[in-house]
Amino acid sequence: MKTLDLEAVQAFVLAADLKSFTRAAEALETTQSAVSLKIKRLEDGLGRRLLDRTPRRVQLSADGSAFLEPARALIATHQVALQSFGVASRRLTVGLSDHIVGADLPLLLKRMKRAEPGLVLEIRIAASRDVLDEFDRGIVDAAIVFRHDNRRRGGEPIVKESFGWFAAPDFTYRPGEPLPLATQAEPCSVRNLAIGALKAARIPWSEAFVGGGLGTIGAAVAAGLAVAALGQRVAPRGTIEVGAQFGLPPLPARDVVMHAKVTDARARASLKTLAAALRASTG
Repeated sequence: MKTLDLEAVQAFVLAADLKSFTRAAEALETTQSAVSLKIKRLEDGLGRRLLDRTPRRVQLSADGSAFLEPARALIATHQVALQSFGVASRRLTVGLSDHIVGADLPLLLKRMKRAEPGLVLEIRIAASRDVLDEFDRGIVDAAIVFRHDNRRRGGEPIVKESFGWFAAPDFTYRPGEPLPLATQAEPCSVRNLAIGALKAARIPWSEAFVGGGLGTIGAAVAAGLAVAALGQRVAPRGTIEVGAQFGLPPLPARDVVMHAKVTDARARASLKTLAAALRASTG
């Protein structure tokens, strides 16, 4: 009877989920070559090709698709076995900027839970400044936010988030008129980013809608009330990028960083999976 290497099976599951050996290596805190070698040995042992490699990403083969769910079940059973001796439950509280996570949040949470199913996850979503304040006060264990300026050093770089000007497909605007803008109330770094770019380009604007969270901004944009500066990943479905169409200035990308105060392996593993999943979601 063949014996499966659990670490190799875990590497395969992560590579399949994240569609990248590099992202799987980040989640496992190892190297891409080590992940590639583990999966190669797993494939050799099974006599099956599980993943099709391309220069840009990896994809499941037909045999890989058949093996994926049993592989997940094997890892889950192994984790249950390890917890049979009464390992204390651990709550992990993570603060996320509301401009960072959008429709992909359920998938990100699923991947975190799979990494450490024994963890109780508490997710707080707010403006970056509020998330950092809660991190400094010890309310959250980790904060994933935009890097605002050089006053706060440190933090693990995760991705560069690109921004665009988004509107409903039927939204109309005549260049030269004040641009109807949907923003959050001050202080909001994305609001400042948008207004600063418009002022530098000498484009007049008017405050058409002020929201109390990213969901309200997205609703206003989708309803055709205004244009908003939004990250690509959080733009409402059905809206379009209109910067070139309306002659609006390009918006600078912003660094997304993670500040964390966790030392135990279970919480760290879940955060590593979250960071890798965020990187993978950028394509």
